[in-house]
Order: sequence, then structure tokens, then C-alpha cells
Amino acid sequence: MINLKKQLLLLILLGMGQFLAGQELAKDVFMLQRKDWLKNAEASKPKLFEQVKKPVSIVKIVKDERSFQGWRSEGNQPVSELYSSSFKKQSGIVVDFKTHLTGYFTITIKAIHGTPDAPLRFRFTFGEVPSELVTPFEQYKGGLSRAWLQDEIITVMDVPARVTLPRRVAFRYLKIDLLGSSAFFDFAIADMELKSTTSVNIQPVSLAAGTNSMIAQIDSVGLATLKECMQTVYEDGPKRDRRLWIGDLYLEALANNQSFKKHDLTKRCLYLLAGLSRNDGYLYPSVFENPEPHPQAGISFLFDYALLYNVAVKDYLDASGDRGTALDLWPVVKKQAESPLIHLRRDGMFDDRQAMKDNWWLFVDWNKALDRQASIQGIVIYSLAQTYELARRLGKEREVSHLPALIARMTAAARKNLFNKQRGLFESGPKKQISYASQAWMVISGVASKKEGQSAFEALAAIKDVVKPGAAYLYHYVVEAMIKSGMGREAKDLILDYWGGMVKKGADTFWEVYDPSDDYLSPYGFFPINSYCHAWSCTPVYFIRKYPEIFQK
Repeated sequence: MINLKKQLLLLILLGMGQFLAGQELAKDVFMLQRKDWLKNAEASKPKLFEQVKKPVSIVKIVKDERSFQGWRSEGNQPVSELYSSSFKKQSGIVVDFKTHLTGYFTITIKAIHGTPDAPLRFRFTFGEVPSELVTPFEQYKGGLSRAWLQDEIITVMDVPARVTLPRRVAFRYLKIDLLGSSAFFDFAIADMELKSTTSVNIQPVSLAAGTNSMIAQIDSVGLATLKECMQTVYEDGPKRDRRLWIGDLYLEALANNQSFKKHDLTKRCLYLLAGLSRNDGYLYPSVFENPEPHPQAGISFLFDYALLYNVAVKDYLDASGDRGTALDLWPVVKKQAESPLIHLRRDGMFDDRQAMKDNWWLFVDWNKALDRQASIQGIVIYSLAQTYELARRLGKEREVSHLPALIARMTAAARKNLFNKQRGLFESGPKKQISYASQAWMVISGVASKKEGQSAFEALAAIKDVVKPGAAYLYHYVVEAMIKSGMGREAKDLILDYWGGMVKKGADTFWEVYDPSDDYLSPYGFFPINSYCHAWSCTPVYFIRKYPEIFQK
């Protein structure tokens, strides 16, 4: 009798344990996989290659209304002149490293007269572009942290000294101001260096001989941008944010596939995002590595970025041949493909208005004037098509057997509700807005035919109130759509005009935000806090190298 009671109690306890385990699994759909995913992410973490870089010359930042943001650098004095005399007479000096660098700055200070009897205090201001060195930061009232602006005040207690700033910086120019010193001794700067970091240590294949010189420059600046952003994750910008965003990952991986081919970095990022996904299985749009890997909690679900994760996994498989990783991440891909169903209307249209009411972030582009209905419809169709293609390659078609019919239904709905046959253009939202974004995503998704894409893009130039892209992120998709529409010459002209415009204005790396008609445009209300080396702007590298018949002839 006692043994029977013990057996019954054991069964009850076992049942309770299974129930509780089931409840826990219900709370976190990927609880059993997270540990391994994060372990795989860590195993794929690349080694950072370091190089010591020295300033090349002393320059002056001068006002010039014809230059980008009204300032340019001039002069080419040797840095040895800085090292050979008292710094007290040189406070405010600017040194030029001649290229954009990311890493850790070290300064060496020596006494040249008298006994050091008090501390020295300096302000270092690091600038990616000249205007950052001469625009007072005190006026900043934007929504992002003031701490992203790259000015550092240090106090040096003893001289001689060799001081390394703990903060990693990203810059080309450095301004040094002396804020405090003793009248009873003199000193000089003896040396300066930057220990630059990147996970890239190879040079991609050269472009074809005879490639247009501006295309070659754009490719070179694009490679520099990508290299600086390829740290231990694909960073969106080495100066500001310094985290992994899905949208940047997708575009950086495309460029990497055609240049450096560092597929382990892509693998690491895909695993990090999976391992740090929300308990419901949907992806956070951005994650951090330090002090330990964690998501940016509290941020809205960025719908279009989560869908692009699926495309990134499929592209990774194509580029690397790593079927094991794609199979491992398939549950995450499959989960993201479920999200459009939450707001899918009976007529086959995605309900973007309801999604935004539910606090979903529909990005598409920085331009606040953009109506996103048509673009989001296209992104959903494209992502689901790419997801099904990935499933086919992995032998998982049965798990997503509903997708072909869903894609056809959404495509038909887009043509019925968004395509104006008389104008030959896709319209978006209740006001029937015409935008580059809408045409681009209707083409990329396959809703528009090649001929329709051509007609639409040709018609846009004559539309007075057409909504243009707000940043290089959307310009990428416009170029992609033009190529898909058979408009290679127009795509090349767009890259020459837009990215070439940045090169002509002195870009060493491509900028986060660029409007040819407004050098001071900033989504954050203060242009110095913009990122002037930004991941999503590197993609001319992808186009120039993937389509040599268009861009290298």
C-alpha cells in the first residue's frame, strides 16, 4: 500500500514537472535552442586585425560655402612640426590621418622645460568630416545621447605620460585643445597613434581594366566603408550605435559576398540574432555584444527587418554553401514568415495601418513623408518567396506548403489595389501617393513585370510631388529594381550621381544620410551626430562587382 502511494506521488510529481516544463516552453519558443545558437555565434567570432596608424599632416579647417557642410581642410604641414615644439603655443591644432579609421587612440607627452608640478588637461575632438571639429556640441538637443559625439576630456596627472583613451573612436581628423596646464613647466606631444581594428585583412579582386574612374572611386570608398563596419559583428556605424541591426546585416552581407567573402562574420550575426530573439520567436531589430550579448529590449518590432532576416539566411547559404547553419536557423526563418499573417486582410493586402497601431515599426526608409503600404506589401511578398526558395533548397517545402498560394494571393491583391493602369504606376495609401519606394518594391517582389518597372521608373522623373528616397538604404533597392527592370544604364547613372556625389564632396567612407540638396539633413536634428561611415551605404560594392557587364565597362 505504501509502495503504491509512493508510485502515485511520483507520477503526480513527474506530471507536474512535465506540465511546468511545457509552460516554460510555451513562454519561450526557442528556449531549447538558444544556448547552442549563442555558442555557435561565439565560435564564429572573427579575430580583429590591428594596424598602427600615425597622423600624416597638420591641417586647418576653413570656412567654404562650396564644401560639404560649409567646411573643408587645407594645408599639409608635416606632423614633425607639432612634435618639435611646445604644445602650449599650438592648442587647437588639427591633425589629419588622411583616411577614415576605427580604433584606439594613444598620445605620448614629454616635458621639455621645468619640473611638471601640476596636471595637464586636454580636449580631443575626433571628426569623420571637417564640420564636426568646428560645430559647437553644446547646442545639441537631439533625441540621441550626447555621449555619441566624439569629444573626450582627459586629465594627465604625471609627465612624461603615454595615455590610451578607453573609448574606441572612428574618425579622420583630430583636434587637440589644451584646457589647463602649469605656468612653471613646458611640454610637447612626442607621438600619436591609432591602433585600428577590423576583421578584414584581405584585398578583394581588382576591377576590370578600363572601369570608369568614378565607379572605381565609388567601389574603393564602398570597400573602406564596409571594412570599417566589419568588426566582431556587422556594425551599422563604428562611430554611433555600434551594434548589429538586421537591415544593415542584410546589405553588408551582400557587399561582403562580392568582395571580402568573410562568411563567418555573417554566420555569427545570424546566430546572434537567433539566440537573442524574443520569447515569441520574433526577432529584435538590433542586438549588442557587450558586456555580454543582449537585445535592445523595449524597441518596437521592426517588421520589414525581421522579414529580411529570412533573405539574409538564404543568401548566406548561396554564398557559403553552409547547409548545416541554414538548417539550424530554419525554425527562426519559419517563425518570421508567420508574422505577416497577423495583419493580413481577407483581400490579400497587409494591413499596415493596423500594424502601426499595434506599435509595429515599418521602416522602409528615413523619409517621414513616405506612405509605406505598397512597399511593405512588396517586402512581404519578396521575403515569403525567398523563404519558400530556401525551404525548397533545404527540403522543407512541406513545412511552408501554404506560401505559394499566399504569395499569389498577395500579388494579385497588390495589382488590384495598388496598380494604376492608366498612369502605369503603383500608388500607396489613401492619398494614392507615388514614390520611388513603392515602384522599387513592386519590381523586386515580382508584382510588376520588367516592362512595367521600366515604364514606372521612366515616368517618375516627370512627377512633381514624387516622394524620393531619404537615404542610401532605399537608394540600394531602387538600384536593384532598375537592374531587374533591364535599366542597367539608369542604375549606373544613379550610382554615379548619388554615391558619386558623396565622393565629389570628399567622402572617405559613405554617409548614413545624404541628400544632394541638403548637406545638413539629419534624422536626429543635429548633423554632427550623423554617422559618416555607415553600413547601409556600402552597397555599390555589391552592384559594381556582381554586374561587371553594367558597371565595369
